Amino acid sequence: MGNGGQTFRLMLVLLWTMFLWAICFAAVAQAQCSNDQITLRGDWGQARFSIEVADNAESRARGLMYRESLPTMAGMLFVYPAPKPVGFWMKNTLIPLDMLFIDPTGTVTSLHHMAIPHDERPIFGGDDTLAVLEINGGLARRMGITAGTQVQHPGLPQDSAAWGC
Repeated sequence: MGNGGQTFRLMLVLLWTMFLWAICFAAVAQAQCSNDQITLRGDWGQARFSIEVADNAESRARGLMYRESLPTMAGMLFVYPAPKPVGFWMKNTLIPLDMLFIDPTGTVTSLHHMAIPHDERPIFGGDDTLAVLEINGGLARRMGITAGTQVQHPGLPQDSAAWGC
């Protein structure tokens, strides 16, 4: 075979390599978006939390009530069918929590730091809340998480996401 045969083989190797890279990239991208993980990023950096998802009325009503502890990088993501004003209280919740209120683009619009266990006063996060992430109380401040932080999770609308899967 002349130079044409070597070029053909080189092209096949190049195409095969590109194919393998595409498969690896797709696997990594898919691994970054799983229902039991949420990733946050902002000027403060990036973090990933293991989460439980509360996406129906029953699981949202129970939330993190009666839990005596929560692993450091864990939380609960409350997802609503449509954006709306939502309020939370801490009745029957035994641990302090930070609440991150998230809009339909997956952007944190407001935070409530250190919600007090057993407190029955409502905590509101705004009119356009699609999801709320609860994490250990004080952790958002320690990490520097602020309004404007972007959230990546497959349970949030991907067509309008600031940081989609």
